[in-house]
Amino acid sequence: MPSYVPVPKAELHLHIEGTLEPDLAFALAERNGVTLTHADALTLRNAYAFEDLQSFLTLYYELMSVLVTEDDFAALAEAYLKRAAEQGVRHAEIFFDPQAHTARGVSFGTVIRGLDRALARSEERHGISTRLIMSFLRDRPVSSALDTLAEAQPYLELITGVGLDSAEVGFPPELFTEVYARAAALGLRRVAHAGEEGGPEYVIGALDALGVERIDHGLRAFEDPALTARLVRDAVPLTLCPLSNVRLRTVGTLEEHPLPAMMAAGLKCTVNSDDPSYFGGYADDNYTAVRDALGLSSEDLRTLARNSFEAAFLEDDEQLRSRYLAEVAAHRF
Repeated sequence: MPSYVPVPKAELHLHIEGTLEPDLAFALAERNGVTLTHADALTLRNAYAFEDLQSFLTLYYELMSVLVTEDDFAALAEAYLKRAAEQGVRHAEIFFDPQAHTARGVSFGTVIRGLDRALARSEERHGISTRLIMSFLRDRPVSSALDTLAEAQPYLELITGVGLDSAEVGFPPELFTEVYARAAALGLRRVAHAGEEGGPEYVIGALDALGVERIDHGLRAFEDPALTARLVRDAVPLTLCPLSNVRLRTVGTLEEHPLPAMMAAGLKCTVNSDDPSYFGGYADDNYTAVRDALGLSSEDLRTLARNSFEAAFLEDDEQLRSRYLAEVAAHRF
C-alpha cells in the first residue's frame, strides 16, 4: 500500500511565534538565561489546556521571552519550515508580532533579520515559497501600531502585508482605520483577524474600515446571512483554523464545526494551523482532522487546497501559483 502523501497546500494563517515547541523553548531559555515558570517541556505541554483566547495569549506571550537574538528567530522559523514541508505546505504566508518583541527590548531589526535568514533559504531547503505578514496587536494602543509601521519601513522589501491579531472583543477593526490606510499607501496587502470571538460586525468592520482582502478566521461571519452572501459574491477568502477553534472553545467539538456548511454555501474557505504548537496540529493535521471528524471527501480537501493557492498573495508570481494549482489537480489521495 502506498504511503500517505499530504495534498499540496498553502498555509495562510500561521503565527510564527505560535510554532514554538516546548523543547525549543527550553533550549532557547537555557541559551539566553531565561527562567520559565514550568519545570520542563512535558509540564509545559500539559499547560496547553485553554479556557478561551485570553488564557492562551497569557502563555503565548510568556514563552516569547525566550526569543532574544537573530539566531533565535532564525531557529524558530527553520523549525516551522521543516515541519511544514512534511505536512505538504508548498507556500506559507507567515504572521509575526513585532510589538510583542519590541515591547520587551528586542529590536524590530533583530526580529525580521532573524526570520528572513530562514525564509530566504526556504525554497531551496524545503521547497516552500514564503511571504511575511506583520501583525498589529489590537489590544495595544493604536499609536503603537503606527510606530510599528514606521519601524517597518526600512524593511518593506521583506514584508508583503499587514494583519491584526490578539484579543478581539472590545477592540473593533475601526480603531485601526488610519493604520491600514497608511499601510495601503505603502503598497502592503491587508488582512485581519475577525469573527473568531467577535461577532459578524467585526468581519464587516474589517472589510469596510480596513479594506482587507482576506478574513483571518471569519468563523462567525456564517451567523449573518447577508454577510455570508457578500463574502460569497466577492469571493473573500476565509482562513479557518479548526483545531484552534476547538482548543480555544470557539466550537465545542470538531464534529460541530460549520466548515462543511460554509463550503456548501459557497464561501472560499481555507484550512490552516494558526498556532500549531499550542493547538495540537500543523497544516495537514488540520486537514486530516476535519476529514475524519466532518466526513470531508478527497475532492473537498482538494477544494480547500485549491482555495489556499488562489487566495495566496502570489500576484507577483502567477507562474508559481499555476504550478501549485497543477500539483493540487494532479494529487492522488
